[in-house]
Amino acid sequence: MPTAALAQFIEQYHRSVDAFVKGDPEPQKRLWSRRDDITLANPLGPPVRGWHEVDVALDQAASLVQDGKVLSSERITEVETVDLAYIVEIEQVRVRIGGAAAVAPVSLRVTSIFRREEGEWRIVHRHADPVTTARPVESIVEQ
Repeated sequence: MPTAALAQFIEQYHRSVDAFVKGDPEPQKRLWSRRDDITLANPLGPPVRGWHEVDVALDQAASLVQDGKVLSSERITEVETVDLAYIVEIEQVRVRIGGAAAVAPVSLRVTSIFRREEGEWRIVHRHADPVTTARPVESIVEQ
């Protein structure tokens, strides 16, 4: 069970994901560290490192989604130390992606890492991908 401060931060983080799938990256951007070692690996672009690159990638990804809603965030695990924490979740959303005419369900496997900086929790890493069920080993081979 996370401490009250981390639980509150994760709740704020989940609300920022809900805004994000509506096309608004700003609530989530406010939660990120500004340090050079932060990383983002989202399913809509290549991995990036450092605040400037994460900022650009968040804007780009948010421009590709709209009309979304988080349906659930199923916690797989969580770990908290004094200055570092992580959660692994399955996020389920409904969202309109790109030029699609309608919203569609999307499930993502998400690992989020948080660091305490100057007494406040900040996002330092987010990795999300669509692998949420078992797949044949051949599925990892590039076509």
